[in-house]
Amino acid sequence: MKQLQLRDAKSALSAVVEDAENGKPTTITKHGRKAAVVISYDEWVKLKKKLPTFAELLIAMPELNPEDLPKRKPARVLRSPPFK
Repeated sequence: MKQLQLRDAKSALSAVVEDAENGKPTTITKHGRKAAVVISYDEWVKLKKKLPTFAELLIAMPELNPEDLPKRKPARVLRSPPFK
C-alpha cells in the first residue's frame, strides 16, 4: 500500500483517487502518524456491509438434535460449600 504525507496527498489528489479506483489504496500520514486511507467507493461499500449478529447466525443455523452434540460427563459436585 502506498503511503503519502498529507501535503503530498493534497497536491496529488487526482492520482490518489485514480489509484484507489484501480484497487490501490493509499495511506495518508499526518505528522508521521497514519491518519487516513483512501479506497475506492466500491471497496468502502463492501466494508460497510452489515455483518450478521451472533443471534442472527444462531437463528440461521439448522436445527441441532441432541445426538449432534458431544457426550459429556456430569458436572462435579462439591461436598461442602467452599465459603460460609
